[in-house]
Amino acid sequence: MNPVIEVSALRKTYGDGETAVHALRGVDLTVWPGEYVAIMGASGSGKSTLLNMLGCLDVPTSGRYLLDGFGVGRLNERQLALLRNRKIGFVFQSFNLVPRTSALSNVELPLVYSGLRRSERRRRALAALEMVGLSDRAKHLPSELSGGQIQRVAVARALVTGPAMLLADEPTGNLDRRSTEDVLGVFDRLNSLGRTIVVITHEDEVAEHAHRVVRVDDGLIVSDEVTRAVGAVS
Repeated sequence: MNPVIEVSALRKTYGDGETAVHALRGVDLTVWPGEYVAIMGASGSGKSTLLNMLGCLDVPTSGRYLLDGFGVGRLNERQLALLRNRKIGFVFQSFNLVPRTSALSNVELPLVYSGLRRSERRRRALAALEMVGLSDRAKHLPSELSGGQIQRVAVARALVTGPAMLLADEPTGNLDRRSTEDVLGVFDRLNSLGRTIVVITHEDEVAEHAHRVVRVDDGLIVSDEVTRAVGAVS
């Protein structure tokens, strides 16, 4: 069984010479299938750069990154885009739904260029909405949903391609407490079903749901703590 994430001596430098910014200084990180990992760090710690590396949104200056067994470092932009689409389900703080499109159509979007027939796309999108408890809201527009429901639609969209992992960037940052609890409950349930989840967050409340908490400071991982056993319910 391959790790979902295998990072070795990962470095990212912006600029050259005396003005160079060393955002990552040699990061090692392994995430296995079924893990739920929270990555935490203050502003400027390198947390966002690490997110960009793990999400194949940027490539490292040096070091190795294998995503579900695939080497990332030498891929071109088109290859990175294909890998992102097939292996990563993104969940963003700002939701990024299409406003005048139904929940079902929003969830279908990652499948549009897959070559699947429309009926199969619909079937998969409905199944993803069912997983997040929103099959009864499939025809609703984002404006007709609560903040927590909108983010759950975004989670369904992230799931619909069957990715190797969910990568969530501050997924509860725009939500009230009740909506936060709803979304974190969905993450807990998905992880209990074997989904690999990596959450970038600054909120202790979010990190408490993870099995591991990885802390980043000055471009390095300064702690990597197992907080509860895989399969345990928070």
